[in-house]
Amino acid sequence: MAHRITPTARDERPVGIYIHIPFCRRKCSYCDFYSIAEFDDALCDRYAAALVRQIAETAPTIAGKVDSVYFGGGTPTVFGAKRLCAVLGAIHKHFSVEKNAEITTEANPESTDKKTMKALRRAGFNRVSFGVQSSCDLELRAMGRLHDFSAAKAAVEAARAAKFKNVSVDLMYGVAGQTAESWRQSIADILALKPEHISAYGLKVESGTPLSRAVEAGDVLLPDDDTQAEYYETACELLRDAEYVHYEISNWAKPGYESRHNLRYWRLEPYIGFGAAAHSDAFGIRCAAPRDIEKYMTAVECGGEIFEDYDRIPPSERAFEYVMLALRTGDGIDAGTLRRSYRLDPDAAAETIDALAEQGLVARTPHGFRLTERGALLSNTLILKIFDALKPLENRFAKEKL
Repeated sequence: MAHRITPTARDERPVGIYIHIPFCRRKCSYCDFYSIAEFDDALCDRYAAALVRQIAETAPTIAGKVDSVYFGGGTPTVFGAKRLCAVLGAIHKHFSVEKNAEITTEANPESTDKKTMKALRRAGFNRVSFGVQSSCDLELRAMGRLHDFSAAKAAVEAARAAKFKNVSVDLMYGVAGQTAESWRQSIADILALKPEHISAYGLKVESGTPLSRAVEAGDVLLPDDDTQAEYYETACELLRDAEYVHYEISNWAKPGYESRHNLRYWRLEPYIGFGAAAHSDAFGIRCAAPRDIEKYMTAVECGGEIFEDYDRIPPSERAFEYVMLALRTGDGIDAGTLRRSYRLDPDAAAETIDALAEQGLVARTPHGFRLTERGALLSNTLILKIFDALKPLENRFAKEKL
């Protein structure tokens, strides 16, 4: 089939699978992910069939086992438990899924109940990630969310009743009407739910969204960058005190509950995406399906090419990606990996790293260096500064270091 991912060489590393479910009951004002809010059962059934077919036709080209599966969106739970379980069943049928694989679905509180959670758990889902965003109902309404915080608590309780032992909760700071006090309260209320994993994202105003138009018109006022920075530091402080590991700029987890699927993105490990707007990055190939559900389904049904982009990534671009993504994580840059895998000389950046360390923005580690929590606030600037300071290894120098 033309829409398979075809590795240039056999690669038996474990892979992750991402399934994009582009359905939402309502599009949030700040969201620029591909999703649609007008759909019916017939469209959902057709989309599920397309996913199952793409999975079946892609699997024969993939040698490695699957160690993580992630259903994102959109809101996967509005797709219905029956369809989600059918797609997961196709993954188990056609791929070699490791026994202890992490299998996650995103969910919103208003589309979650005990029956749904129990069906998903029985089918093999073992991790659920709830988009809660705030415990303040006024803030939730300002964001266009359909749930209130009581519904969020009920959703987490439903997951626990279904025996989910790995629950993640998303929070958002920098939203309209938020104060330092309400942000602290949201964190406290989420901690009371005892999730294993917490993500906290600063609100970004994405071009073309209803929020961006409202901000440009002066109809919505948002906290400024300095206030967002204060909120981020508050999250770092409170979650550290609660003994969560800050393993990525926007993510905290109890020890052992870091998101294995998301870690593979940050570590440049292979993953394969299925569905409209889904991205893949595996075996030296990066590709993406169209942000159009009709185009996607028609291409799969006709056996045609579904990818709008299909690129082989040059080494220089991979090197920058490694630096950018590694510096987002708590582990940071590994000097040996820079030399062996990306042919960059970490010693060339020593003066830059020392200067940033003196400013409290970078910390040395036994194997390299990482951003501090203060440095994370300036991550985009620091990543470029550090990458520019790195130099390609000369052959002579490479042999000495390796």
